[in-house]
Amino acid sequence: MVAVPSGQVTLSDRRTQSSWPVEVAPFQMSAFPVTQSWYARIAGRRPSSARGERLPVEGVSWWDAVQFCNALSRCEGLTTAYRLCVDAETAEWDTSADGYRLPTEAEWEHACRAGTTGPRYGRLDDVAWYQGNSDGRIHSVGGKQPNAWGLYDMLGNVWDWCWDVYDAEVYGAYRVLRGGGWADEHWSCRASVRRRSHPTFRIDDVGFRIARSAPLPRP
Repeated sequence: MVAVPSGQVTLSDRRTQSSWPVEVAPFQMSAFPVTQSWYARIAGRRPSSARGERLPVEGVSWWDAVQFCNALSRCEGLTTAYRLCVDAETAEWDTSADGYRLPTEAEWEHACRAGTTGPRYGRLDDVAWYQGNSDGRIHSVGGKQPNAWGLYDMLGNVWDWCWDVYDAEVYGAYRVLRGGGWADEHWSCRASVRRRSHPTFRIDDVGFRIARSAPLPRP
């Protein structure tokens, strides 16, 4: 897990032509997307279509991802972050919990940018697997350069599920996806790009990475 400092990020949405600033508290994020070996060890199954221990897990839904977070928290004796509503396949976030969770999209973009202000934290071919260099397949995590805070594959390889609902009034329960994937064109692999999908959706270029809230300072 990598310590991500506090800061402010401005989110934007091309569809509505709107932008809004968000303050981000310090938190921790996994240096890599969750790998297939890690997912199998905690969840007890291998859902991915391509197979490889260090490949990002894919073919996982948002619902799968929040269940993984809770399972990992229990394995490490931490308080689970989510109260799962099994019938509705949704969850409530206990923000006081010290367990693992999905990043918010503001946390994700702040972590991706790592203090930069451009569309990417480095030259695209140096930092991301995308349509132009992936040879039509997913790649092992950590094969490209990290950003300044030590986070790998924030752009390209697999899209990351985020906690947030995309736009409840228009898209209902659809959740946010960030980062672009191995099959995407260059314009999808930018820090500001937002995508959305149903929380039960599974496909071979969508995975996730995990986060934890930073512990509060002692009084």
